[in-house]
Amino acid sequence: MKNYFSLVKFSHTLFAMPFALVGFFIGNAETGSGLQWKLLGLVVLCMIFARSAAMAFNRWLDRDVDAANPRTQLREIPAGIISPKSVLVFVVVNCLLFVTTTYFINSICFLLSPIALAVVLGYSYTKRFTWLCHLVLGLGLALAPVGAYLAVTGYFGLVPVLYGLAVLFWTGGFDVIYALQDEQFDQTQRLYSIPAAFGKDRALRVSSWMHGGTAVLMVLAGWTLHEKLLHVDLLMGLGTGIFLSLLVYQHRLVRPNDLSRVNLAFFTTNGIASIVFGTLTITDLLLK
Repeated sequence: MKNYFSLVKFSHTLFAMPFALVGFFIGNAETGSGLQWKLLGLVVLCMIFARSAAMAFNRWLDRDVDAANPRTQLREIPAGIISPKSVLVFVVVNCLLFVTTTYFINSICFLLSPIALAVVLGYSYTKRFTWLCHLVLGLGLALAPVGAYLAVTGYFGLVPVLYGLAVLFWTGGFDVIYALQDEQFDQTQRLYSIPAAFGKDRALRVSSWMHGGTAVLMVLAGWTLHEKLLHVDLLMGLGTGIFLSLLVYQHRLVRPNDLSRVNLAFFTTNGIASIVFGTLTITDLLLK
């Protein structure tokens, strides 16, 4: 079990989970229904199953690439800790569990579940033909607040879509930073990424533009939420401010000639930003 948790980097579920919960509680506040613990549990399970399937599939598909890259040679498949066949079985099981769980939520989530899986699994192929792969990864995580809102209401809403777009550019931006480590390797293997296509300096600028888009969308989503649900403002605004401040901070950690703090920028800063934003916004929704 420990090896499989490591395979899918289970702790990284924290990146998108708070946004999924924000989408859930926005839907809960709009409908005026009491807190539905069973539905909340199903939403959390969907997040876990979909992300586990996507991450494991990415590891399975990239097993030869990971074996050739000195940075990733110790991952579970190239290191021989878990066999490729076992990982593929793990992917199939998680996909089935995801679809089954959506069946118990509502019909629209169940009908859209194959599309969600196509997005999160399809990302793994994109690095082989487009440097827009970072945004496709972002699209997969962007489904979190939209899907959770759908689970509660059964229809799409503007605020969760705005938060989903914010997640898309946020994820794309920090994935570009993470990809800086493999710029030369990707070039030698003819793999596509923004750093490999444009170099470290331009890649960091593109990342900052993406996070600028995140800032605009986060503020717009917060303003729309305030207008729709009166008095949801103080804690949500504080959470948004802290989130955006940490985005600025992570760009101060990484330089084209100094990648020593990429992990701090990628894992720690983004994890804290997401948790703080989610906690404060959900608290505001519950209090109001």
